[in-house]
Amino acid sequence: MVRLSNGPAYLINGRDVVETEGMTAEELKNTLGSAYLNPEEAAKNSIAYDILKEHNTSGNMEKLKIKFDMLTSHDITYVGIIQTARASGLDRFPIPYVLTNCHNSLCAVGGTINEDDHMFGLTSAKKYGGVYVPPHQAVIHQYAREMMAGCGKMILGSDSHTRYGALGTMAMGEGGPELVKQLLSQTYDINRPQVIGIYLTGKPAKGVGPQDIALAIIGAVFANGYVKNKIMEFVGPGIENLSADFRVGVDVMTTETTCLSSIWETDTAIKDYFEIHRRPEEYKELKPGKTVWYDGMVYVDLSAIRPMIALPFHPSYTYTIEELNANLYDILHECEQKAIANLGDQVKFSLTDKIHNGRLYVEQGIIAGCAGGGFENICDAADILKGKSTGVDEFTLSVYPASTPIYMELVKNGAVASLMAAGAVVKTAFCGPCFGAGDTPANNALSIRHTTRNFPNREGSKLQDGQISSVALMDARSIAATAANKGYLIPATDIDVEFTKPKYYFDSTIYKNRIFDSKGDADTSVEVQMGPNIKDWPNMHSLTKNILLKVVAEIQDPVTTTDELIPSGETSSYRSNPLGLAEYTLSRKDPSYVGKAKEVKGAEEARTAGNDPSLELEGLKEAHETIRKVFPDMDYENTGIGSTIYAVKPGDGSAREQAASCQKVLGGWANIAQEYATKRYRSNLINWGMLPFVFKGEELPFKNGDFIFVPDIADAIENKRDSIKAYVVKDSLEEFALSLGEMTSEEREIILSGCLINYNRVN
Repeated sequence: MVRLSNGPAYLINGRDVVETEGMTAEELKNTLGSAYLNPEEAAKNSIAYDILKEHNTSGNMEKLKIKFDMLTSHDITYVGIIQTARASGLDRFPIPYVLTNCHNSLCAVGGTINEDDHMFGLTSAKKYGGVYVPPHQAVIHQYAREMMAGCGKMILGSDSHTRYGALGTMAMGEGGPELVKQLLSQTYDINRPQVIGIYLTGKPAKGVGPQDIALAIIGAVFANGYVKNKIMEFVGPGIENLSADFRVGVDVMTTETTCLSSIWETDTAIKDYFEIHRRPEEYKELKPGKTVWYDGMVYVDLSAIRPMIALPFHPSYTYTIEELNANLYDILHECEQKAIANLGDQVKFSLTDKIHNGRLYVEQGIIAGCAGGGFENICDAADILKGKSTGVDEFTLSVYPASTPIYMELVKNGAVASLMAAGAVVKTAFCGPCFGAGDTPANNALSIRHTTRNFPNREGSKLQDGQISSVALMDARSIAATAANKGYLIPATDIDVEFTKPKYYFDSTIYKNRIFDSKGDADTSVEVQMGPNIKDWPNMHSLTKNILLKVVAEIQDPVTTTDELIPSGETSSYRSNPLGLAEYTLSRKDPSYVGKAKEVKGAEEARTAGNDPSLELEGLKEAHETIRKVFPDMDYENTGIGSTIYAVKPGDGSAREQAASCQKVLGGWANIAQEYATKRYRSNLINWGMLPFVFKGEELPFKNGDFIFVPDIADAIENKRDSIKAYVVKDSLEEFALSLGEMTSEEREIILSGCLINYNRVN
């Protein structure tokens, strides 16, 4: 189904692939003939290179300083972003900024909190010149596709699934501080990323949908990091066999590969998409050049892909549904064992008890959000369910169209009637099922979902309360087939159905009648409306000469998600309150973290107030005395006190900055890791003034509860030293090495200043 090249590859005339592994330059010249270009020149012929070059302001294509065309956020992230920008001197949005409301839409918990955030968003859009999309109108990425995307554009969003590559738009999901930089007319600074070709051939079988293709790719590239922090460029003859909606459904899931962004060839299907959405001027043909060098090639035979399932608890844990059904007990038992290794003995988790008479029974189906809520997905699901019944037992099915225009068209063409008659519940545009704020299953239940992620507890259960339910990712078509089978797992390819493929008609009147669009005009007379839960960021201090860290959490899981660093779902109403939200930090992995971090923060507060910090933190006096035997000039004036966590590979998943900022407001000054799962999490740490330390040794020299002294850290950052001496403080000092990796000059200044807010106040 999916194969990876062993090294770089040339693409000739958009169709012929020549892998370079083991070939000399002379052999390549003979093979390619007149099409030969050296790799450096051929790399400039990718679609990605052209778009990056057009948006780069540095004049150096190896060190990019990108300015985006547009920004987009939702109601879990935009309050913190605008508050940060306001604290840094924001007076207007310099580029179009769309504030959507698709996460805290329900206004069901926290009293007035959620609607207060929405009014903050509306008044900010008026004051600073933005666009405000009210709750239930559209999920963030569907609105961006319909109203923002354009061929050759670049969009930055504060949500990890900011992916519009199928529409010719290079889009990236980052933490809020990167959007703040754009609002302050600063740049997005990265080394030029590598580009991986995704070479599509064939045509999907009947019943195979975009989630099936996406999961097959994710399963092949996630674990080995094949596309990590790189751009996926979709090319090849198979593209013409996919509709625009189908391509979008594959594209949005590229986030789960840990790539930086994505881009696709464009053709008449995309031209038609923009014409349907009444923005024909946004189309232009995007094609790779005659000879293109890619840093790797992923071959995807669309015709060979079968309906897929990603078992709990990661989108890369993939099988074909046929394979799973043929080996039910063995595969589910293996999944249980993996879960036990991750969850420990906190809860009882089982999947093999879902086997009923040799078949897998699931309790819930969901088709929703930026991945599942597309027009074609829901129309095909309706065709499968027409005249059928989801049954009267435990199994339930909920469907969330991704926007009101899609919903309206589904009403007009009868799809909603077919779904509801079968027993499905059709709801408004909402991201809740994807991150745990809606449709939480029963304890120990299994939900099959066409959404984006299936991390532990992301569906809304609370490990800290002894709850566990789980999600398997599937395509809408196989979810509908399973629903028609009364909850017993079956692939859509086993269903006899004729897909009607109705034409889509986009009605923009719905948006014109409800969405506030300033057209870029800022009204400075408007007062931003602040609810009682909307709090300013606390003061944060600049980095001291030395730092003394206390390890307050140690996570040995192979990968730690942002959901595990700061839970989604139940915490969403507090994302406008930095200190209130921080109370939930690491609650799913280490409930003792917050209390321990506060003890360290208390010592730092005493230090900055000129008091004795050793009175606030046990063991600090002894550690201080041990350090001064070797470093006699170390004292509480030149040495800050902060907490740190150790995790093997933190930051997989969401772009939400709160995974880092919550640690910061609790007194965190560093993370220590073997590596960082994503660029965006590492960037979040830096923008919140936290040191992204990397430890590469085989045996960890410290443990939870230890003090770590890092002398002359400010000098090391200022003078760009990579290898940094650190010391575990025991009866004596035990030296080990840390590194920070490459950082831009601006990033170093942010760290030295203590956070992005401080940096902008000075500059």
